[in-house]
Amino acid sequence: MDEALLRSLTPGVLAVLVRRGADFAAAEDAVQDALVEAVRVWPRDRPRDPKGWLVTVAWRRFLDAARADAARRRREDLVEDEPETGPVTGFDDTLQLYFLCAHPALTPSSAVALTLRAVGGLTTRQIARAYLVPEATMAQRISRAKRTVSGERLDRNGDVSTVLRVLYLVFNEGYSGDVDLVAEAVRLTRQLAAQVDHPEVAGLLALMLLHHARRGARTAPDGSLVPLAEQDRARWDTRAIAEGVAILQRALARDRLGEFQAQAAIAALHADARTAEETDWVQIVEWYDELARLTGSPVVRLNRAVAVGEADGPRAGLAALAALDDSLPRYTAVAAYLHERDGDLERAARLYSQAAQKAPDLAERDHLTRQAARLNTRLGTGRGR
Repeated sequence: MDEALLRSLTPGVLAVLVRRGADFAAAEDAVQDALVEAVRVWPRDRPRDPKGWLVTVAWRRFLDAARADAARRRREDLVEDEPETGPVTGFDDTLQLYFLCAHPALTPSSAVALTLRAVGGLTTRQIARAYLVPEATMAQRISRAKRTVSGERLDRNGDVSTVLRVLYLVFNEGYSGDVDLVAEAVRLTRQLAAQVDHPEVAGLLALMLLHHARRGARTAPDGSLVPLAEQDRARWDTRAIAEGVAILQRALARDRLGEFQAQAAIAALHADARTAEETDWVQIVEWYDELARLTGSPVVRLNRAVAVGEADGPRAGLAALAALDDSLPRYTAVAAYLHERDGDLERAARLYSQAAQKAPDLAERDHLTRQAARLNTRLGTGRGR
């Protein structure tokens, strides 16, 4: 069974049912029934028009459910309008489906789950495993999301920026279990970029490709984090970098700068440097200035402080850091790094230990703990002399 084909057809089939008037939740259930039937039938009798087959089976399942549901007798009118079996039109509703799954009434977590289910074609079990929650919890989340968007028309224009934020959330979840959410986010963003001509869509795709290109070098064989400056750049995916840079250059040429393009420009400058020492930190600071102007994000200004410390020296970085709220995530880790660069090893070691206690995940906590231990060893050796 070609699972990739089924997943690629899922959003188009769902969109056809919704466009014909099916309630989103009922349509999604019918499509899942059709997918189960495909898994059973296709290995021995594969249809010549897979999408048309899925649409036909899903529509019939929807009508069967509508007939059996006495509380929804109004749907019986749709029976008379059942289309004849045949090739499906080339009209693609997938873009509108993205907008529907990123509906502003949904919470970010619900929008992500619904997008992975309806557009990505993942099962509830796969999504639950990826997010490390019980399948029943994820099923409830998806059911609530489907009820929220039920009744919304598929032909309404949506907000591209909301869709991009949902895809960015998927990308940042990384890899867990049997679903690679990074690769899934790249796939869905490629699909979106093929349907909508928008520089920020291109910017997000470029950003994903540039970050994804460094994935293999981010961890050591024992699973520990490897900082960017220490990564083996020979392990970076040069093909993905070249593609990301080309996409970014075309987007920037349109002179409609957005935050994802600015983030991608920073990632491209890192990818362009043959060694950490050759990184163009001055230009990176300039891009962070643009990004801060676009977003007003304190997290952006925190990252900018690191870049300033590299471009103009650790004292300048610490001065930029002092203007920020010390409760920001990773503030203490940045302070530790800059103080180490400035030669204050004792303070840096103490700050690394404090940052480890605040780390959001085990890998980062272990990395910061090792940094503190490394400095404490150096300090102990120095005192011994």
